[in-house]
Amino acid sequence: MIPSSLDIPNKPGKPILVLNALGVLDNPNLALAESAESAEHRDAMAYASSARFVDARAIDDAIASGLYAVNVTLGHVAGSDDPRAATERDIAAWDAFIAAEPRLLKVRDGADLDTARREGRIGVIYGFQNTGMLGDSIDGVDHFAARGVRVIQLTYNGRNAVGHGATVAEDAGLSDFGEAVVERLQARGVLVDLSHSSTRTCLDTLRRARRPVVITHTGCRAIADHPRNKSDEELRLLADRGGVVGLYFIPYLRLSGQPMAQDLIAHLEHAIQVCGEDHVGLGTDGGTSAHDDPAAYRRHLEAEVALRRRLGIGAPGETADVGLFLPDLCGPGQFQQLARLMAARGHGAARIDKLLHGNFHRLMTETWG
Repeated sequence: MIPSSLDIPNKPGKPILVLNALGVLDNPNLALAESAESAEHRDAMAYASSARFVDARAIDDAIASGLYAVNVTLGHVAGSDDPRAATERDIAAWDAFIAAEPRLLKVRDGADLDTARREGRIGVIYGFQNTGMLGDSIDGVDHFAARGVRVIQLTYNGRNAVGHGATVAEDAGLSDFGEAVVERLQARGVLVDLSHSSTRTCLDTLRRARRPVVITHTGCRAIADHPRNKSDEELRLLADRGGVVGLYFIPYLRLSGQPMAQDLIAHLEHAIQVCGEDHVGLGTDGGTSAHDDPAAYRRHLEAEVALRRRLGIGAPGETADVGLFLPDLCGPGQFQQLARLMAARGHGAARIDKLLHGNFHRLMTETWG
């Protein structure tokens, strides 16, 4: 365990350490420049993150926030492009981008996490949010592990060859192929991610996995009964098997209306009660740069929601009326503010440090070697 920097969490300006189990490095204002017309044609591409929206401001804001590592989504998530080809292109693009940016570091093991923290850089963890790029062969696991992919989510919201996602009506759970994929992932030291999975796929995997797994970004179904959130049964079994759950900063924290910081804290405190403080962290599903133009963001969000519906990957309750971030917990100060709010509710410095980075740092270091 690396030393804590969070000695007095409610002291303004106190440096903190953050490891985001699922997020982005993007400057969202660059994405806003993409017109609604071009967004209509994005279903011909892989639906994923892109290095083209990362600029100096985005990196400045990430470093200022206390972030030293983030799991970013690469490659195919959905869309009509060939999953393998799209993923290979995205990995190559990120490799080139990181090689040209000295403040970023491609993370392959726990030592890289420590290097990024020590040198004031951002460690970029390569992750997938689907397994479509594997095709019908588990040999793809070996290939992508060798290319530096460190986290692989089994399913997105729908069904694939591995198992069922959160929005599939008939939940058949993990497939035989999925069992083989999980076994190979763990043999190669790749962290298995059960975000977006159906309940049965999640439980099947937890019962069969030989090593701890993660749920990088979700909420608690006991607080908001949404299919993207996890039940107490899933959360408890995850923790019992040594895993860690990351809580997100997005609309599914509540069933209607705009979620705020208090909603996130309710989910965090419930997860701590169910899992224990050693098995909870953050996976915001967002970045650290603020949106400069609310009207432009609303137009962009309308196009994004429409695109997800067209691709069949949207989840219940997705609407352009609710932003994909917490308005009172955004920008470079979001983690410092969360630390203050948690401290005000009586959570101690050691616990807050675990939530912000320590638990995921421990699990990732143990998994990757």
